[in-house]
Amino acid sequence: MTITHVLCPVDFSDFSRHALAQAAALAGWYGARLTVLHIFVNRPSMDLPAFVLEDEDRDRLLAEVRTLVEAVHVTPPFAVRVEEAELAHEAIVAEAKALGADLLVLGSHGRSGFQQLFLGSVAEKVIRRAPCSTLVVPRRAVPVEAAGEVCFKHILCPVDFSDSSLDAVASALGLALEADAQLTLLHVVEMPQAISGTAEDLIVVQFTTAVEERAVTRLEALIPDDARTYCTVETAVVEGRAHREILRQASERETDLIVMGVRGRGAIDRLVFGSTTHGVLHAARCPVLVVH
Repeated sequence: MTITHVLCPVDFSDFSRHALAQAAALAGWYGARLTVLHIFVNRPSMDLPAFVLEDEDRDRLLAEVRTLVEAVHVTPPFAVRVEEAELAHEAIVAEAKALGADLLVLGSHGRSGFQQLFLGSVAEKVIRRAPCSTLVVPRRAVPVEAAGEVCFKHILCPVDFSDSSLDAVASALGLALEADAQLTLLHVVEMPQAISGTAEDLIVVQFTTAVEERAVTRLEALIPDDARTYCTVETAVVEGRAHREILRQASERETDLIVMGVRGRGAIDRLVFGSTTHGVLHAARCPVLVVH
């Protein structure tokens, strides 16, 4: 991966503080610039006009952002920005495009119930429209020290053999090579319930075995010949619900980073996003790198 400019939106919560620490560590690792962005959401209500952000208000917010940056002990070169917008996700995407950011780093709030995650309102919309890869730091992730090195000992990359997941494999391999990490390429076989419910049937067992063996062969073919010279790469094929198995494998392998591909912006893609990527992001205990 080539990262020269990291953009990290913050909202002064502990979640964004953790994301900023991760962003600073990554920027330092890659020798990249870091821009810390705060979006002042200026949305008029039915009864009141939009609040106008005066120069003194902007200066106060800039000072608060700088205080947050100092508290995290950011060491890479950084800039702070305050922008005003009615929709935070649109402003974040616009800033990423304008700045030519290579990586967005977002913190997720992980609310339960109907209002699931900051992801449900802002981050998920950013991920779908972002012009670059997005690292989501969930609330359950272990905080990192900005001054310390990025430490990815184990990287998990789910693969469904779509173009987006193959792009994710390329990113995961690059990160594993640079970090001298162990990389697991995982494929989850989701069998129809009508079939999986008759698992004792010999024909079903043979069919499932054939599907899994073919998946292993396809995973092995994705690994460059010289990759194992520089890092440890293994493959795994399991059966079950995709997001549940990804989370289970990540937990069992003490994964430091999950790298996933997301397909894009269409209606069908949103269904796929909702069923797998969103499920992983909502419950992950480590950062998740989403690659377009």
